[in-house]
Amino acid sequence: MEKFVIRGGKPLYGTVQISGAKNSAVAILPAALLADSPSVIDNLPDIKDIETLGEMIERLGGKVEKGKHEIKIDPSGLNSFHPPRELASRMRASYYLIGALLTKFNEAIIPMPGGCNIGVRPIDQHIKGFEALGAETTIEHGFIRIKAKKLRGAHIYFDVVSVGATINLMLASVKAEGTTILENCAKEPHVVDVANFLNAMGANIKGAGTDTIKITGVDKLEGCHYTIIPDQIEAGTYMVAAAATGGDVYVKGVIPTHLEAIIAKLVEMGVTVEEYDDVIRVRREGPLKRADIKTLPYPGFPTDMQQPFAVLLALADGISVITENIYENRFRYLEELKKMGAKVRVEGRSAIIEGVGKLTGAPVYATDLRGGAAMVIAGLAAEGITEVLDIYHIDRGYEAMEVKLQGLGADIKRVKE
Repeated sequence: MEKFVIRGGKPLYGTVQISGAKNSAVAILPAALLADSPSVIDNLPDIKDIETLGEMIERLGGKVEKGKHEIKIDPSGLNSFHPPRELASRMRASYYLIGALLTKFNEAIIPMPGGCNIGVRPIDQHIKGFEALGAETTIEHGFIRIKAKKLRGAHIYFDVVSVGATINLMLASVKAEGTTILENCAKEPHVVDVANFLNAMGANIKGAGTDTIKITGVDKLEGCHYTIIPDQIEAGTYMVAAAATGGDVYVKGVIPTHLEAIIAKLVEMGVTVEEYDDVIRVRREGPLKRADIKTLPYPGFPTDMQQPFAVLLALADGISVITENIYENRFRYLEELKKMGAKVRVEGRSAIIEGVGKLTGAPVYATDLRGGAAMVIAGLAAEGITEVLDIYHIDRGYEAMEVKLQGLGADIKRVKE
């Protein structure tokens, strides 16, 4: 096991390069299995979840050639629709293999997906969609089995906005007979990214990024060369780190329009944000102001950013409230933040945070991926030494976080426990 040891209190300065979007990559790799020829995907984040997905694809018979930020996937040898439990249980996004394998083989057997423990994340909307396309679903012994004689287009309305279900149903319907209409869809940038990748392979998808997506089934998909969009959550994390430490950081290789909700909240809190073509400059000179945050589907404030922002709110003047509208169990990390001197109480789906002005170093745990990022930011801003344990959660979604922070002048080291 490894941990981060952080000596805090140093403002961050300099430029940080943002990696490709994790949430795009974990769906685009399964999507590449739908082609009849190899695809090359670049701007790939070098993270654990990609490593795990690559292993799963190989175990299914696919051929994977991986560089640091590029991967070539040849699906021509696929011979299984049953990924191994020990790999699938490591990550939530393994469920994208259902849509891909169902299209490829008309059958998929997937272990119930794993990932961060941040509350109930049912896949009922996925299953409802697969069944509307003509599949039958059974769940037994911890496995989801989905089988169809033939997939046919359908009109599907999602009861709740779900990124996972939106993407999975795109994967399941690109080669279905006829036309599929998906309504009440998620609009996140990575939904659009996956649709663009599928279209680059020859799919016929219109409306991604809006409430309604129309998919006309095609007979054949061919591999392509594709570049993944930048990771908006990684970008937001470094923007918050700059603000929390009172630094001045250029966040490079981003799409500013994807970050509008994050930028607006930083400005509200008294942080200076300057936008350029693919760079955002974040600097803070004065005190942080209180703010209220409500997480919402895109283009609202992203649920993946409420944990890093909690650190800012703990350092701000006054009382702030975070209302978590997406996941009901996403405040576990606040118990760790309390160890560093934060004043927080949780009432249902809301966290009330009273600003304390300063945090002090302590041993804390990364309770999940984004909670772990929050602990790192807290350690950077705190007085004294902070140890962040269980950083395997962080490695699942952030590429070389300590290396990027060291490049900004942070005193952070990865140490074997």
